[in-house]
Amino acid sequence: MTMTLTQRPVITDSAPHGIREVLARLDGLTGMDSVSVRDIVAAFGRDAFLPLMMIPALVVVSPLSGVPLLPTFCGLIVALVALQHLVGRHSLWLPGFITRRQVAGARLHRAVVRLENSASWVDRHSRDRLQTLVRPPGATIAVALAALSGATMPFLELIPFSSSLLGVAIVLIAAGLLARDGLFVLLAFPFIAMAGSIPIAVLAGVLSTL
Repeated sequence: MTMTLTQRPVITDSAPHGIREVLARLDGLTGMDSVSVRDIVAAFGRDAFLPLMMIPALVVVSPLSGVPLLPTFCGLIVALVALQHLVGRHSLWLPGFITRRQVAGARLHRAVVRLENSASWVDRHSRDRLQTLVRPPGATIAVALAALSGATMPFLELIPFSSSLLGVAIVLIAAGLLARDGLFVLLAFPFIAMAGSIPIAVLAGVLSTL
């Protein structure tokens, strides 16, 4: 049965440990006509910083990234979540103009389905590796890079593929920290480098025509 807009997800204390668990909990909301950022935060709990950092990045690498301004909103959410995680807040705060942002439940469900195979692959191949990257100070640097990547997304939305590359990097960072697998954190660096090179190449191309 389709849930009405007045029905809200129940807050849960159990933290997901992989991308598939994050997607499964997210998909549990898609029976609603529309899903707001507030609903997502409620479903994961305001202290679930890593999953709440991962979800906007997953949206950016899904077909939903084509929705105008959605990568900008997702980037702002990632930056705010990551920064609050860095400073040691115990409860997440997001401004109202972000928490009220909504997406159709059916559209979110289709996006989740499209991501399931990739999520399964990452979860199957995660294990304890390169622990230096998932413990302080390595973990602190990784979260700071995620915050920087999220803050950069609004400026790169009009440049094809840039936001999606940063989204992949953030997903890898969050997945690596959740699974305690530093290899995935390490794999995020090439995506950040590629995202940074695209606007440089575009600018160089424009200047060459002058």
